[in-house]
Amino acid sequence: MFVQPFSLGLSLIAASSLALSSLARAEPESGQIAIAVAKLLEQGHYTRHPLDAAISGQLLKTYTEQLDYNHLFFTQKDIADFEKKYGTGLSDEVMLGNLAPAYAIYDLYKKRAEDRVVKVKEMLKKQKYDFTSNRTTELNRSKDAWPKDEADADQLWANRIEGELLSESLNDKATEPPQQVVTRRYDRLLRTLKEQTKEDVMKFFLNSLALTYDPHSEYLSPSEMENFNINMRLSLVGIGALLRSEDGYAKISELIAGGPAQMDGQLKVNDKITAVAQGKDGKFVDTIDMRLDKVVEMIRGKKGSVVRLQVVPADAKPRKVIDIVRDEVKLTEQQAKAEIIDVKTPDGEMQKLGFLTLPSFYADMERGRGRNAKSTTRDVQALITRMTKEGIAGLVIDLRRNGGGSLEEAINLTGLFIKRGPVVQSKDANKQVQVMSDRDGGAVSYAGPLVILTSHLSASASEIFAAALQDYNRAVLVGDRNTFGKGTVQTMLEVGRFMSPFGFKTADAGSLKLTIQKFYRISGGSTQLKGAESDIVLPSPFSALDVGEAALKGPLPYDEVKPAEFEKWSGRPFDLTDLRARSAARVADDMDFKFLLEDTQRVKERIAANTMSLNKAKREAEVAAEKKRTDDRKAFRLAVKRAEPLAYKLALEDVDKPALTLVKTDEAEKAKLRAATRPERDGSTPGDDLLDEDAVGNDRIDPVKFESLNILADLIEQLRRPAIARVKE
Repeated sequence: MFVQPFSLGLSLIAASSLALSSLARAEPESGQIAIAVAKLLEQGHYTRHPLDAAISGQLLKTYTEQLDYNHLFFTQKDIADFEKKYGTGLSDEVMLGNLAPAYAIYDLYKKRAEDRVVKVKEMLKKQKYDFTSNRTTELNRSKDAWPKDEADADQLWANRIEGELLSESLNDKATEPPQQVVTRRYDRLLRTLKEQTKEDVMKFFLNSLALTYDPHSEYLSPSEMENFNINMRLSLVGIGALLRSEDGYAKISELIAGGPAQMDGQLKVNDKITAVAQGKDGKFVDTIDMRLDKVVEMIRGKKGSVVRLQVVPADAKPRKVIDIVRDEVKLTEQQAKAEIIDVKTPDGEMQKLGFLTLPSFYADMERGRGRNAKSTTRDVQALITRMTKEGIAGLVIDLRRNGGGSLEEAINLTGLFIKRGPVVQSKDANKQVQVMSDRDGGAVSYAGPLVILTSHLSASASEIFAAALQDYNRAVLVGDRNTFGKGTVQTMLEVGRFMSPFGFKTADAGSLKLTIQKFYRISGGSTQLKGAESDIVLPSPFSALDVGEAALKGPLPYDEVKPAEFEKWSGRPFDLTDLRARSAARVADDMDFKFLLEDTQRVKERIAANTMSLNKAKREAEVAAEKKRTDDRKAFRLAVKRAEPLAYKLALEDVDKPALTLVKTDEAEKAKLRAATRPERDGSTPGDDLLDEDAVGNDRIDPVKFESLNILADLIEQLRRPAIARVKE
C-alpha cells in the first residue's frame, strides 16, 4: 500500500440525481455513495476503464465469490438467475445509485446460509457417526463449481460436517463434545448474519466493485479507515486492550504494555465485557451479542475521557465496573527493532552483527513530517546509530513479513544507505513517468556490508526498498526466489469530498483506496508480478503456498520503462558466485533446513490433494505419524543443540541506555511467539497442520535468519580480502 497525493475534478459529482438542495446537511445515502465511488473508479483508476458490460459481469462474479468464497451456499441455478438478471446491467444500476440488486443477492445468500445452518444443526442432533467410511471431503472449493442443486449441496455439507466432527474428536485438548463445538461454530455464523446492516452490505458490494478493477483498490468504512490510520501511525487513543469475540462476549485477549488498562491493573486477560458507558455518569449500553467492531468503537474515544466497563472477571468473581481514563497507546510491537549478535569468525575472533526487523513502512499521515510524527526512517536511523556505536561489522534488514506502507518512507529509508540518486520511478494513467529520488543531500547513515532478507510476503514498499539497493549494488538480497510482486501505487480518497456540495461530513461516506500509478525499478523493470529476485535463494515455508500478486484475481500486467540515470555504489562488487556456493554447502548440511524442505514438500502434496479423509483410523495414523515426527525432531534438537550466539535486544526505547539487554527465550516466551505467529488451525486450509510447530514463531529455531547472518559474515570476510587486479585480455 502506498499513499500519494491525488486530486480529481468536480466532474465526479455531476450526476443530476444528486443535485437536490434538500439533501444539504443530510447523512449520505447509500446510492449517492455508490455513484461517487463508481465515478472515482472510472475517472481516477490507473486503467480508466469505464463501468461497462464487461465490468458488470466481473462485478457480479466478484461479489458472489466474496460472499460465498468456498462455493457452498449458492447453487448453479442461483448463479444463472443472477447472470440473467444482472449480468450486463449491474454497472448501470450502480451509476444510477440503485443498490437493490446488491441487497437482493445478499438476501438470498443470507437465506441460503440460514437454511443451511438449520439443516446442519438437525444433522448434528440426529446423525450418528462411526467414521469408518473411506470417503473424503474437499478442503478448498473456491475453484470448484457451485453445487448443481440442493441435493448436491446436501451431500457436500454432509461430508463437510462429518470432517469437522472428526477433526474435533481427534483434538486431544478439547474440553467439550465435538457436536457442541461444531454447533457453536454455526451459531456464530447465524449471529454474524444477524449483525449485518444495509450499510455493511453496501460496503461489501462497493468493495467488490473496487476489487473488480484490481486486487488493491478497496472501499473502506469510516471504522476501517481509522484502523488503517492506526496501523500507519502505530498509536491510538483508547485503553490498550485487544479484544476477541467469544460466545457473544467481547473478551480481553491481551493488554498492551504501558497502556491505560495494563497500568490501571483492574482489567485482566480473559475478562468478558458485558456493557460500556461513556463518562462517569453515562448510561451503560449492553454489548452482549454486539459486533466486535462496534464494541471497540465505543471503547475508543478522546484522550483524557473516561470509559466505564461492566465486566465478568475471568476468575469467576462477581461482576464489577471498571473506570479507565483513555490515553494514547503506542503499538510498539509493530515498530522497527533490532538485535546485536555476537558471532565467531573462522579465525576465532568475536564479531558483532546487526539484525534489524522492520514489520512495515509506517508513517503518521496526520502529523506529516513533524518532530512527533511516527516515521520508519527516523526509527531505523536511531537503531543504526546505536548499532554503529556498538561496533557492528555488518547489518541484516529483515523484511520477510513486511507488506509495505508509505512510499515516502521507502524512498527516505533507501537514502540512509546510498549517497544520493533516484530510488523508484512511477507511471500514471496518462503514461507520464516520474523519477523519485533520495533527498537527504548525500548523507549516508550506514555504509557497511548489508544483507536484505525477503520472502514472498515482502510487498510494495519493501520491494521498492530492496530493489533499489539491489540496483545500486548496495546490498545482497537473500530469501525466497522473489518478493510478492505488487508494483502498484494507491491513494486514499475520502468519498465525501466528492459529494461536498451537499454538506456531508467527509468521513461519513467512507474512503476509497484507489490504484493510481504503477512503479518501476530505476533499472527500468517493474516489480509488478515479478517482484525483486533474490541474489541467494534459501528454502522457505512460503514456497509451498500460492502467495503473491500473480495468485490474486485481476492483477495489472508487467511492463517496463526507460532506466533512470544513476551511479552504482562505489564499493567493491559482490562475488555472488562465492557467496551462493558457501551458503548452499551450509544449507545442505543443516538439519533444520532439511526439516523445512520435508515440511514444504508435504504441504505441497496436501494442497495438491485438497482432501481430508473421513476415516478415523486413517486420520489417527496421520496424527500419530505427525506426533512421532515432532518428537523425533525435538529429540534430535536436544541431542544436537545449535550453538546459540549471544544476542542483545535493541528496541527504540533502548537506544540511549548505557547497556543493552541479553536476549533470553524461555519456554513461556516460545509459546507466546508461536501463538502470535500461527493462525488458529481448524483443518480448513490444506497443509495448515503440517508445519513444524517447534520451528514456527521461534527465533531460536529460525534457520533462514541464521543463514542470513552467515551470508553476512561471508560478505564481510569477502569485502575485507585484498582486491585481485584483473588484466583485460
